[in-house]
Amino acid sequence: MEFSEDNISRFRISFQNQEKHQEDVAVAFDEEVVTSHQLVVYNDEVNSFDYVIITLMEVCEHSPEQAEQCTLQIHFRGRCGVKSGDFDELVSMRNEICRRGISAEIESYQ
Repeated sequence: MEFSEDNISRFRISFQNQEKHQEDVAVAFDEEVVTSHQLVVYNDEVNSFDYVIITLMEVCEHSPEQAEQCTLQIHFRGRCGVKSGDFDELVSMRNEICRRGISAEIESYQ
């Protein structure tokens, strides 16, 4: 492609339009408030490590390593956020974890 003055000026206009569009998108995104939710599992003195690990693998689709790490945090810190996402997505997981006798809640944060 040959660079004539006409091509360069069209490129500048196109580039300026792109920058304006990007700024508009950035402003719109900054104004949007996004609330996320986290499924938190709490420690207890009843359930075994293996039971909690298996539950996290089956309910939250964790890998064995991820489930083990979460279980260790639950044990030593008293709680662990095991899954983040939309409230509606997490409700069924929380219900199933609680049905299995493990304490869990959904917390929201911004």
